[in-house]
Amino acid sequence: MSVIKMTARAFAGAALALLPLTAAFPAQAAEPDAPVRYASLHDGIEALPLAAESRTGYQRTSFKHWVDTDHDGCNTRAEVLIAESRERPEIAPKCKVISGRWFSYYDGLTLTDPKGLDIDHMVPLAEAWDSGASQWTAARREAYANDLHAARSLVAVTAKTNRSKADQDPSAWLPPLADARCTYAADWVSTKLRWSLTVDRAERDALRRLATGCGHTSVEYQPV
Repeated sequence: MSVIKMTARAFAGAALALLPLTAAFPAQAAEPDAPVRYASLHDGIEALPLAAESRTGYQRTSFKHWVDTDHDGCNTRAEVLIAESRERPEIAPKCKVISGRWFSYYDGLTLTDPKGLDIDHMVPLAEAWDSGASQWTAARREAYANDLHAARSLVAVTAKTNRSKADQDPSAWLPPLADARCTYAADWVSTKLRWSLTVDRAERDALRRLATGCGHTSVEYQPV
């Protein structure tokens, strides 16, 4: 896991310990019996199956998202905001996150108002569909869209960067902050490996180019 993401997640436990009892702990527990795997970024890229992409039949509604999976009163967006806040977040009734402090690693900005944040699917829903999710069950797509078991899967970033990224893969979009790009590549590859998704040729070539400048960057993932 990148240092950036580890730091953000590390605040979750301490912050939530100070919250009212009505606020729930984020569902970040590891999935049972699934071994964590490690690889260099280069080897992770090469492990991704190569396949042509197809968006035939895609609808965003095919991925039910921002649900309250564990029925604790907090939906997925709120869970991520709580987990990634770098200070104790203020939470109103019905788990509405009002304030906190978030670092958007795509552009290096710090925000205190959650209205300026989007929760980005590291591998966008449309890209996941193109890369194998079109063959999944509705339940697996819902699990993907609300994946709180891996810190790489969902990330709070500025709305501006999330919307500029849209559904593009690394061959068409990279974080505007150059220092974030190796972390982003590792997060992208880890997410695809976790969910057994494929890459197309342009995407793989872009990731390979990125990896040449990423030194000892590694990937860490727990297969679903």
